[in-house]
Amino acid sequence: MFLAEFKLRFGDRKWYVRRIVEASSIEEAEEKAKRYAELMNRGEVKWELSYVMEATRPLLIGDEELKKLS
Repeated sequence: MFLAEFKLRFGDRKWYVRRIVEASSIEEAEEKAKRYAELMNRGEVKWELSYVMEATRPLLIGDEELKKLS
């Protein structure tokens, strides 16, 4: 499982979103994330891929994550 972060732009505003990518390798995840960004660019909001990383517990804040930070 991988996590992709995208930068979204609308005029002079920008924000970031993350999506889970199902893939067997980082290369496959990057290709899927790039394709996703291309497909999402049909409206006024422009999607740009920032990065892809492997994620074992994506978007989860639990005891394990808090322990790692302390």
